[in-house]
Amino acid sequence: MTARERWLAMLDGRPIDRVPCDYWGTGEITARLIADLQCQNEPEMWNALGIDKCIFLAPPHPEATETTWHMPSLFSVWHIDTIKIPYLDGEGYYDEAANPPLGPFTSVSDLDGFPWPKADEWDFSGYREQCLAWKDHPIVGASYEPFYLYCRLRGMDRALEDLVMFPEFVDAVMERIYEVHADLARRALEIAGDLVTFIYVAEDLGTQRSLLMSPTVFRQRVKPWLKKMIDLAHSYGARVFHHDDGAIRPVLPDLVEIGIDVLNPVQWKCKGMEREGLASDFGSKVVFHGGIDNQDTLPFGTPEDVSRQVRENIGIFRGGKGYVVASCHNLQINTPTANVEAMYRAVHEYGRFD
Repeated sequence: MTARERWLAMLDGRPIDRVPCDYWGTGEITARLIADLQCQNEPEMWNALGIDKCIFLAPPHPEATETTWHMPSLFSVWHIDTIKIPYLDGEGYYDEAANPPLGPFTSVSDLDGFPWPKADEWDFSGYREQCLAWKDHPIVGASYEPFYLYCRLRGMDRALEDLVMFPEFVDAVMERIYEVHADLARRALEIAGDLVTFIYVAEDLGTQRSLLMSPTVFRQRVKPWLKKMIDLAHSYGARVFHHDDGAIRPVLPDLVEIGIDVLNPVQWKCKGMEREGLASDFGSKVVFHGGIDNQDTLPFGTPEDVSRQVRENIGIFRGGKGYVVASCHNLQINTPTANVEAMYRAVHEYGRFD
């Protein structure tokens, strides 16, 4: 089976030859893996490891300074500055938002003067050809993280205060964010809907121990906007890939209710996110994606530890709607190549159905 066939069969509840697997990694570790495995490029590395890579595609924006596919992270398009923050003594870097452009705003009327991006600015002219080039893979065709982007536009502290103190401002900004991304998603699905498997509808709602906001505030201020995009995606026949870090157990019933199809990254060491409970309560409703711990096991364990965890996860999640083996979020540069190889080798050893 091709990667696309394997993913689609799993999503449809049809037989598959083995559990699918995916790859998420930072640029630093991807470059090292390509070199260590003596590959010429990233697709060759995926093939060498037997990865069923889900491809993230998006049309370019001519004024974006970033090269990422991930439209909510095109901070330059939304007039958000970024700074590089090093980790592991400078072995790797993340781009973090700075100087939030909506930070000084004090009223909803101030929003009229902000230069909001428009969907017309993105170049869809070669989008279908982009998708056809990856026709043997599942494709994520558009992305949307409304409150995540709100926090970068407003500043994290002020964004969290706004949820309680300035809710009308939150709603007004979230409406504008939705309008841009809904228009982009419609265009992607109308141009290449038969090739697009997923729309990425995500957030970052959890810390290691709790939610960033109460479930009540989530239901009032964030959930309706997620539901609107999920409904739009489903109306075109696309599935919804939902990413949400951390301890999000209190709102998982809400996310399932509004129709997420895949849940990533399954950080099961966070409070309330135990694997067995997730499988029991939600396994018949969503596909789990991720679940291989990259805070402890992948960077600091042995290849045997990694292999054991893959085997455990397959056993726990196998009886439900589906499971895609991948790291809990991006692999970092401090993960040994041997552990990455062990993760994917274990998929092919323990994940077969024949």
